[in-house]
Parts: sequence; C-alpha cells; structure tokens
Amino acid sequence: MKITIPFLVFILLFSACKKNNPKKLIEQRHFKMGFTTWPYGPEPNDVASTYNYVKTNGDIYAEHIDDYIPWNHWINGEPLPEEYSANIAGKIAQRSFDQELLLSVSFLNNARNGIKEDLTGNPPIYEKLNDEVIVDAYTNHIIYLIEGFQPQYLVLSIESNDFLINNPEEWEDYRLAMTNVRTTIKALYPHIMTSESVTLHNWYENDSDNATEITKETDELVNEMDFAAISFYPFFKGLNKRKEFQKAFDFLHDHTQLPIAFVETSHLANDLNVEGLNLHIKSSEKEQEEYLSTLLINAHNHDYKFIIWWAHRDFDALWETFPVSLKDLGKIWRDTGILDENGENRKAAKLWTEILDRN
Repeated sequence: MKITIPFLVFILLFSACKKNNPKKLIEQRHFKMGFTTWPYGPEPNDVASTYNYVKTNGDIYAEHIDDYIPWNHWINGEPLPEEYSANIAGKIAQRSFDQELLLSVSFLNNARNGIKEDLTGNPPIYEKLNDEVIVDAYTNHIIYLIEGFQPQYLVLSIESNDFLINNPEEWEDYRLAMTNVRTTIKALYPHIMTSESVTLHNWYENDSDNATEITKETDELVNEMDFAAISFYPFFKGLNKRKEFQKAFDFLHDHTQLPIAFVETSHLANDLNVEGLNLHIKSSEKEQEEYLSTLLINAHNHDYKFIIWWAHRDFDALWETFPVSLKDLGKIWRDTGILDENGENRKAAKLWTEILDRN
C-alpha cells in the first residue's frame, strides 16, 4: 500500500486530535473524580444542594477542614467548643459511604506563614513548632477528625511548601512536627493513605531568590508521603494555554514517581479583576474547559488516584456574606465553578459528566 503525503498528514492530525481530546482518549476511566463540599451560598438549602451535587457527580469527595483549630481545648483537655463540634458533626452526618473520602486538614493559617489560629483568632503560644504540646494537640485533633469521618485519604497539612517560601526560618521545626504527627497517625491508621499537600504552581515556578533550594526541599517532602497531594491553580502563575498547563504537569511527573492525586484544583471561567490586590487576569469558559481537559488527560495517562475540583459552582452568594477584609481574597476563587452562579452548566461541566460516566 502506497502512503501518500496527504494521507500521512491526516493520520498525524487525527492522532494529535485524539491525544488532546479526553472524550476520544479515555474509553474507560481508572481515576476517581470529585469535589470539595465548599457551598455556593450561606443558606441551609445551599449547603444541602452542594452535598447533593457532590454525592451525585463524583465517586470521591473532599472535606476541607481549615477554619480554626481549638488548640487550647486540646492542650488543656477541655470539651470542644459547642459551635465547633456541632459544625463537624453536621459534616460527619453527611458522610457518603458510597464514595471514598479525602479529609484535608490545615495546620497552617490562610497566609501560610504560621500555624492555624484558635477560635480567638490567635495561634497557640509555643517556643518551637515541634514542641511536644503542639504535636500532641494536633495529633489529637487529627484523631478526632479521623474517627468521625473515616476517610480513605488524609492530607495532614495543606499547601506545606508555601510555608517554606513564607517562613523558611521555621521550616525545619515544622518538618519535625509534622513527621512526628504523621508517624503516630500512620501507626494508628495504617490503612489510610496519608500525605501533606503542596502547591504545584509554587513548586513548578516560585519567585524566591533561593528557588532551587525550595524545589529540592519540596521534592524531599513530597517523596516521603504515601501519595503526592497536589494543589494547583494555574491562573496564579498566569498559565492559560494547554501547552503551559502541560509544562507544569510534565514538571510534576519528572519530580515524583509516587501515586498522584490532585486534592484541590480549579481554573477561572471569567476574567478576574480584584482592584484591591491589583490583580487582573483574563480567562473564559473555554479556557477553563481546556484546563480540565488537560487535567483529565494527564490523570488518565499517568494513573492518578483522583482529582478534586475545588468548588462545583460559583459562590457569588456566599461571597456576598464575606467580611470586607476577606472579600478580595475570596473573589480570587469565586468564579471557578463548573456551574455558574445561577447553577447553569459550563462547558467544563459537560466534559466532567461525560468522563465521569466512563467508569
């Protein structure tokens, strides 16, 4: 058979099309897909609707526990604050045993430059982060949450490498503290896959003067875990094209051989303008779909454990209730749902559903 040049061009174009199209590439899905339970509005019906969507549009989901830690209650052996325990109990009551669960707990504050505050808004007093009193209190906190939620996957600390960038002076003490916590938890719950998450956008590209050392330290941290737990928001670094997304994924695959899970990720579906932060980023529904497409292809090609999309729906209604001091920060993620603020499907939602059904 004589192969003509036009025929060869057609074959190459067809192959490239399949390679970049998850609908053509993924005949059967072997990785899990899910969302966090972050609600789009403040009302009880909004929360109930969120849980319903999460339970019916994924085979895994994530509970993200990052508001505050009742440090003094753990340290002093006191009963937990009623408001805190009621909030946790409400989440536990929604536990869906038809799905696997990722439990992500934040040891670090929102700025990722210190440890999480108490309900008073202040962190506990300590000399070093690996003080026995801090390690024991946080270990008890994790045990309490594990016993309630019974997760299959556990993130012991969220976005650890950002702490390395923001507070390098305490990094060694932090590492010792988390190693001690992890050792105890693994001994008590060997069946739970355990990790600490890192931000791919700051692992792949960080602007620090000692970027090489930060990459090396992050490599070492990640590869101590049961799986590589990745937090990735590509628009933070201005990534907006498939080839740019792919470069970040290629970096990830070059730096770990562990099973990979995207424990939180999303991408903008609209332009982002936050005047208070001098932040202006162009995006679109199509660009969001292209990021999800790239993520799904990499999950398929590299046998990821699972992917968790941060918020299933734009949370404009919830954002309206934020205090003024948090509105600029909250707006950064507000428009990253695969549903818009009215609950209408975006292009990414249609792609999500089609691939989810191929299990």
